[in-house]
Amino acid sequence: MADRVSKETRSYNMSRIKGKDTKPEIIVRSYLFSKGLRFRKNDKRYPGSPDIVLPKYNTVVFVHGCFWHLHEGCKYATMPKSNVDFWKKKLYRNKERDKRNQKELKEMGWNVIIVWECQLKKDKCEQTLEQLYGQIVSAVSE
Repeated sequence: MADRVSKETRSYNMSRIKGKDTKPEIIVRSYLFSKGLRFRKNDKRYPGSPDIVLPKYNTVVFVHGCFWHLHEGCKYATMPKSNVDFWKKKLYRNKERDKRNQKELKEMGWNVIIVWECQLKKDKCEQTLEQLYGQIVSAVSE
């Protein structure tokens, strides 16, 4: 199936997608901040530059986009119909890099939590954020 937009338009659209301070990240950070948690964001000292680093709780949080990180079983993690070889390589590399970074962080003694973009949709958002908060604060008591 051919792309619905021109190559130039698609390129422009893809170039506008941010790597930091995305809407899902801002939702998670705002919630955690409102609960009194303090954190660093996108800390390059750690593998994968976690979106949220909570040193007090020895926890890092990654907020993953379902498309970019190939969330298994998610309707938002679809493979593009054009330039399939490029996208397959790119997205599977992302997934492998994520696994490697998570493994390194766990070996360093960090608790790693992944929040998926689809978990922050309106119907699930509040429950997801409450569970996340519970996971973070329970990590300090373990």
